[in-house]
Amino acid sequence: MKSQFLITLLYLFNTMPMHAHPNNTRPAGYDSLVELFNDWRDFENPPLLNGAPDYTPVRFNEDHQDFKNLQERLFQIPINNWPVPYQVDWHIIQAEMNGYDFNYRVLQPWVRDPAYYQTVWMEQSDVPAHEGPTNHGTLEFWTYSFPLGSDEEQQLIKELRMIPPFLEQATGNLTGNARDLWVAGIENFKDQNRDLDKIRKKIEGYGVDLLTAVKHAQDATGYFITWLEEQAPNKTGPSGIGKENYTWYQQNVHLLPLTWEEEVALLQRELDRAWSSLKLEEQRNMDLPPMIAANTPEQFAELTEHGVQRFMTFLKEKEIMPIKPNMEPALREHMGEFVPEDQRNFFYIGMHYDPLPLYSHFYHWFDLAQVRDEPHESPIRRGPLLYNIFDSKNEGIATGVEEMFMHAGLYDDSPRSREIVWIMIAQRAARGLGSLYAHANEMTMAEAGQVHVRWTPRGWMKREPHLLQFEQHLYLRQPGYGTCYITGKYFIERLMTEWAEKLEENGKPFIMKDFMEAFNNAGNIPVELVRWDMTGNTPYLLR
Repeated sequence: MKSQFLITLLYLFNTMPMHAHPNNTRPAGYDSLVELFNDWRDFENPPLLNGAPDYTPVRFNEDHQDFKNLQERLFQIPINNWPVPYQVDWHIIQAEMNGYDFNYRVLQPWVRDPAYYQTVWMEQSDVPAHEGPTNHGTLEFWTYSFPLGSDEEQQLIKELRMIPPFLEQATGNLTGNARDLWVAGIENFKDQNRDLDKIRKKIEGYGVDLLTAVKHAQDATGYFITWLEEQAPNKTGPSGIGKENYTWYQQNVHLLPLTWEEEVALLQRELDRAWSSLKLEEQRNMDLPPMIAANTPEQFAELTEHGVQRFMTFLKEKEIMPIKPNMEPALREHMGEFVPEDQRNFFYIGMHYDPLPLYSHFYHWFDLAQVRDEPHESPIRRGPLLYNIFDSKNEGIATGVEEMFMHAGLYDDSPRSREIVWIMIAQRAARGLGSLYAHANEMTMAEAGQVHVRWTPRGWMKREPHLLQFEQHLYLRQPGYGTCYITGKYFIERLMTEWAEKLEENGKPFIMKDFMEAFNNAGNIPVELVRWDMTGNTPYLLR
């Protein structure tokens, strides 16, 4: 009896979130870790050169010793006796520093990747930070409220004025030979030019300083496009980072315990599983009438409103996760809009049949609402992690719940919607496979895109080339992002297995709501660290 009690106590100790930990006292040295974290983040944010972030080789070389000193400070903090949640924070910082080191040695987006210098962002990302390598001087236009106050107007002027010197600096920094990255990056700046035109129209009637700043930003962007196009014929080299570098990056930065080869095997297995499951669903549903897409704005509005109600009712009645007041409003902000049939991309095709598979993926917006309204008590986990280290958690759960919610009964009243779920999983696996071959330099970006197109069922990726280009370009820019939807999903399923096994050992039932609450409360950190936080099981990479 005493032994069983101790086992149960140990289990509870290991699975409680940090704020509920029996020993809530910070361990000795943790304050030093937080101080180091703040110093590290200050260092990682580069100084300005002519009003723009400085990515010149001289600056990186001058700062390298300071970086090594920060690493040494981290290694001098002993953590072996700390409670697991605090050890997790240490490993977050180490992963970020490894990301900086990898960028400095291998990825070098400021040298190889023209899109790194894209500045203007019109919409909020659905993950904690922008997907892919992003510079430190972004103009987040979606954060501005109109009409502009005087302070906002001055801030917008300042951010617009950064663009010309920044792009001038880029023409000196971009000496790489990565052809696919170079050519694809041109489209990013054509998009930026269009976005600046939208901003120009939005600010008509404001002061001359603001209008002038927009004009100069557009002129600089146009010149930069011309320069990129002139240089493009001379760019002949590969854009992938190679298998060895890819594996190192995944294991040491994103803390994913897989090799390049293992990721290929996993994604091929998931692709096969999705296709075969789709065929079985079609067999099961053969006597049911086909789904009919919404083909008018009115039909779409009715479909999506019903979809929100169905989705929220399901989460509540099935007790899938704790329901918070900010969840439904967050979903309603992203219900989608009607798109004519001949203009629908992959995601909008499915959404016009049934929005619930994509609304499941919009779990993203629940995540971001929690980040906004319930800041994590750990200062290290409070904001977005650098270098997209959050991808296995955020994209993994958003993809994972598409299938989890299906198995939990979301489509009991619409069996053909299950077919959409399998199509979406197949698409994620196909595009991830393509990205792996591109990073191994066994395929060009265009060839990787054909894997993406060929192995997406029903030809749903053949209709909108812009989405295809966007996704494959992003995954070539950010190693591991193309696969994280599936690899993250896989490790969340493994986490669920271990969580359930511990409960079973102690004669306790698995309660989905409790699992989801613990998972969410861990913060937006790599799944391997979430697993350690929740179960106490040592991460595979630390064994």
